Amino acid sequence: MAKRLTTLLWQQLWQALRNSATPVPDVRFNGTERLSSAYPVTELAATSFALAMQAAAALVNNPSRLQVNMRLASRWFQHSFHPINRSAPAQWDAFAGDYATDDGWIRLHTNAPPHRAAMEKVLGIHSDRKELADAVRRWQKTSLEQAVIEAGGCAAEMRSVAAWQQHPQGQSVQREALIAQTLQPEAALPAWRLHVLRPLHNVKILDLTRIIAGPVATRFLAGLGAEVLRLDPPGWQEPALEEEITLGKRCARLDLKSAEGRKLFEQLLGQADIIVHGYRADALPALGYDSESLQKLSPGLIDISLNAWGWTGPWRNRRGFDSLVQMGCGIADTGRQWKLSDAPAPLPVQALDHATGYLMAAAALEGMRLRLRNNTGFTARLSLARTACVLTDHPYPDTVQPDGLGPAGLYDENAATEITRWGIGKRLNPPVWLPGTPLVWSRSASPLGSDTAAWQT
Repeated sequence: MAKRLTTLLWQQLWQALRNSATPVPDVRFNGTERLSSAYPVTELAATSFALAMQAAAALVNNPSRLQVNMRLASRWFQHSFHPINRSAPAQWDAFAGDYATDDGWIRLHTNAPPHRAAMEKVLGIHSDRKELADAVRRWQKTSLEQAVIEAGGCAAEMRSVAAWQQHPQGQSVQREALIAQTLQPEAALPAWRLHVLRPLHNVKILDLTRIIAGPVATRFLAGLGAEVLRLDPPGWQEPALEEEITLGKRCARLDLKSAEGRKLFEQLLGQADIIVHGYRADALPALGYDSESLQKLSPGLIDISLNAWGWTGPWRNRRGFDSLVQMGCGIADTGRQWKLSDAPAPLPVQALDHATGYLMAAAALEGMRLRLRNNTGFTARLSLARTACVLTDHPYPDTVQPDGLGPAGLYDENAATEITRWGIGKRLNPPVWLPGTPLVWSRSASPLGSDTAAWQT
């Protein structure tokens, strides 16, 4: 059953990137262990990784057969980096998590200071989680979700898959493409010399993404030789994620709301080949940088964008994160039933973030392929909520009970030592192997804002 699901998901993802008339490449998926879940999370990890690497193979016409280690792919969906002789940073704010309301469950996302402040504006300031839980219990879930959203925060009530499919936003997302692609007008582009060993050598990528999904995409592209310049606004911090997702990148600060920042951004964009951004649907256009404007500033640009809740429907501009989408679209409720629990049971990893990240990387590589063939720019839009449909459409049968992965020896047997600004650790080996085209990162992880906002080459 697991093998059939792997094949089914691989066909679905490949056809989302190309089309139903394109033959599905033959990929070898190795391994039998699975993450314990009601959904085929390991299968999604392996096939989304495979899609990105197969897109690289297509770009440079590498005919070698791709191999994927499913256990390692699952681990990359957890953590690719393991610190040595020091503790990993806390992943969640003290008040983030699931809470029981008067009529169900809700998840509060408070990792960013503004989002925590919005939650406290609605629920008050509390000394510990128990006090906050008591306050949440006096609310009904839908009313509290709306109140937190209106205050500028992030929350999602737990819905069933059926309820989400009947919800206006759920219905809108179901109609969207998994990877919505558009060719842009032709442009006078210089000839490009491809290297099978480093497909993205000399390719410049502006990374305007945060948290996990977008940074996963640009981390993968950096592993293929791209020069990735990550730009964060002044003051933005991600202490729990820096060492994990800045691998291969240079990280700088830039204020897009200042005249000086906009001027510098446009200079950088004019030399960029790819831009990857994760703003809400109307946020970048509101700053004057809609898709048409980006193409004018950088003809032939490959523009890859991410949204949480989808690009159509009433929630297209709502803030969202992987854990919230899992609550809102029914994944956490299905897990609850699967575990025979009263409380929400999300996926064992933030699979929507990671899978969407590799789909974004695949879209960027497909954009490069089409740009070289047609001298055109390219745009692609993806969302966490649409990726969630891949799982909710293919739950495990009740008879399948994955045991979970054993962690013993993984970082000793399948990892290399990496020295970062924070210290020493072990980075897992890539789970994909394409002879002649390896994933190799030329820079270790680095702190946000540690470099200058300029191209090196």
